Amino acid sequence: MHGMVNRALQGFIVANYGQDVWAEVRSVARLPEDGFEAMHRYDHAVTLTVFGAAVDVLGKHPNALLEDIGTYLVTDPQLEPLRRLLRFGGGTFLEFLVSLEELPDRARLAMPELEMPEIMLQAEGCGLFTIAARWPVPGIAPLLIGALRAMADDYGALVFLELAGIEGGTERLRVRIFDIEFNEGKAFSLGQVAE
Repeated sequence: MHGMVNRALQGFIVANYGQDVWAEVRSVARLPEDGFEAMHRYDHAVTLTVFGAAVDVLGKHPNALLEDIGTYLVTDPQLEPLRRLLRFGGGTFLEFLVSLEELPDRARLAMPELEMPEIMLQAEGCGLFTIAARWPVPGIAPLLIGALRAMADDYGALVFLELAGIEGGTERLRVRIFDIEFNEGKAFSLGQVAE
């Protein structure tokens, strides 16, 4: 697993629960004191061990923790480049959703070595979509739910998201779009605004 994924987990815990909680998670997972190097590759088992330690220390259900991490990835100000990458998917939440299958290719343009989930979108009609995703470690569907919920807020859309099961290592979730212009979305422009 790419170090950036592990650094995101570390960053989420520190930002939301503090350094002391991260130190406890690190101790339970038997990580070195300096944590993760962003550009280093780690065995998937390391990521799973740290996540399991976080679940134990925080006392949260794994899916709830993954949803929170997905939301963090989109909303944390220090991760604004990721939000911008996602917003390049379209001018509305529907356009963004339809472009999700292209996301791994867009991400690889910026970071070729980053392992991105394989994402397949199927339109079911009447604003209902099924997303099927595969990733080397389990939990991509609840992570996506958190990220998609944050992106819907970012676009100002009213959506309902739910897990839809796992089959043969492929995780599924459903997205129902009720209103793509429910609220005013956050400002976004293709060009960076000079400060």
